[in-house]
Amino acid sequence: MKRIEIEVVNPKQEQAQLMSWAGQLDKGQKGKAATPKLRFASYKVLHSMLTEKRMALLEYVANHQNLSIRQLAAELDRDYKNVYDDVQRLMSLGLIEVQNATLYVPYDEIDIRKTLRVAA
Repeated sequence: MKRIEIEVVNPKQEQAQLMSWAGQLDKGQKGKAATPKLRFASYKVLHSMLTEKRMALLEYVANHQNLSIRQLAAELDRDYKNVYDDVQRLMSLGLIEVQNATLYVPYDEIDIRKTLRVAA
């Protein structure tokens, strides 16, 4: 099952983690294969990008193959331009792709999480 993790992170903690990771690579240590991740600086940003309608659209595309944007808009009974804009936003995040001229979701599962406390 292919999945992606979506996280809300503190930008300073994220920077420290990236610097640590870069230091390990500089020392020649190999990184392990990582689960794809999307990271947002706040819930406000996450919710502006992954609205309820976009999440519903994403789930619909994942469960219905071979749809064009026009077909998707008709099946969801939504305005074509709004569906087009939502698909473009989801494509920019890597959550929707176009394969053989139809929409495709490359993930089976999305894990959305927020770390409340960094483990000691």
